[in-house]
Amino acid sequence: METSFSIQQPPLIPHEVSEKSLVYLGDAHEALKQLPSDYVQTAVTSPPYWGLRDYGLEGQIGSEDRLEDYIEHLVQVFSELRRVPKTDGTLWLNLGDSYTSGGRKWRAPDKKNPARAMSYRAPTPEGLKPKDLIGVPWRVAFALQQDGWYLRSEIIWHKPNPHPESVKDRPTRAHETIFLLSKSEKYFYDYEAIMEPGQNGHPRNKRSVWTVTTEPLKEAHFATFPTKLIEPCILAGSRPGDFVLDPFFGSGTTGLVAATHGRYFIGIELQPAYIEIARKRLAKHGILFKVKTLA
Repeated sequence: METSFSIQQPPLIPHEVSEKSLVYLGDAHEALKQLPSDYVQTAVTSPPYWGLRDYGLEGQIGSEDRLEDYIEHLVQVFSELRRVPKTDGTLWLNLGDSYTSGGRKWRAPDKKNPARAMSYRAPTPEGLKPKDLIGVPWRVAFALQQDGWYLRSEIIWHKPNPHPESVKDRPTRAHETIFLLSKSEKYFYDYEAIMEPGQNGHPRNKRSVWTVTTEPLKEAHFATFPTKLIEPCILAGSRPGDFVLDPFFGSGTTGLVAATHGRYFIGIELQPAYIEIARKRLAKHGILFKVKTLA
């Protein structure tokens, strides 16, 4: 069932959104330290995937040689983040998987997605073989669970229009994973806000497979959240007037969806060019935000 998304007139007028919504320019781990505890209601984010994108930044998450270092860096970020939501807060985490490189030290360019071209490829992790599926999302999820998060649900994002793959020895990948994690055993989750049509038109609890097409953004040469994918995360995870956090803000999809549904938002982004893309994108909908540069 594909979720719906439409730009609606929110309870919060754009001026109110701009007064409280904020995007930090800087490292996610350091920026999170600036935020007070028990402040936001939910976080919705998609960190850089391991070894799949080159965002042109030194020391970027995802460029680690060792898988263990990538997981450790994410655990550090989300350990600091766990302090920021309210006691009944949640985290919606989207991650994609990858395969071992098979000894290649680079990735060929892709005309449709220049960020896929990479001058480096991480070596095959210890214990794995060439061509192995790594299982990155679940490795990260188990690490976060071990660090104190409650791992509540695995959601499959089914893509009807997946990225083409020239493989002949396995199925083409047409899905990614979203994990719902919570700060506490009991947490806010508005199941009624995202109920879907069932048999004979009667509403039913939302299922764990979400069919959502990808949404290209011509201004952004990197993977972006589809608005339809994160709308149910924000609707189920927060109330109007709450704060929604995205520590890897990118082109600002979390802020766009949050604001159009009457939520404030806080973003963190390391790349200044991406903040400019988000600023122009959200301004088209009358949504403004302040930018704070970390010292």
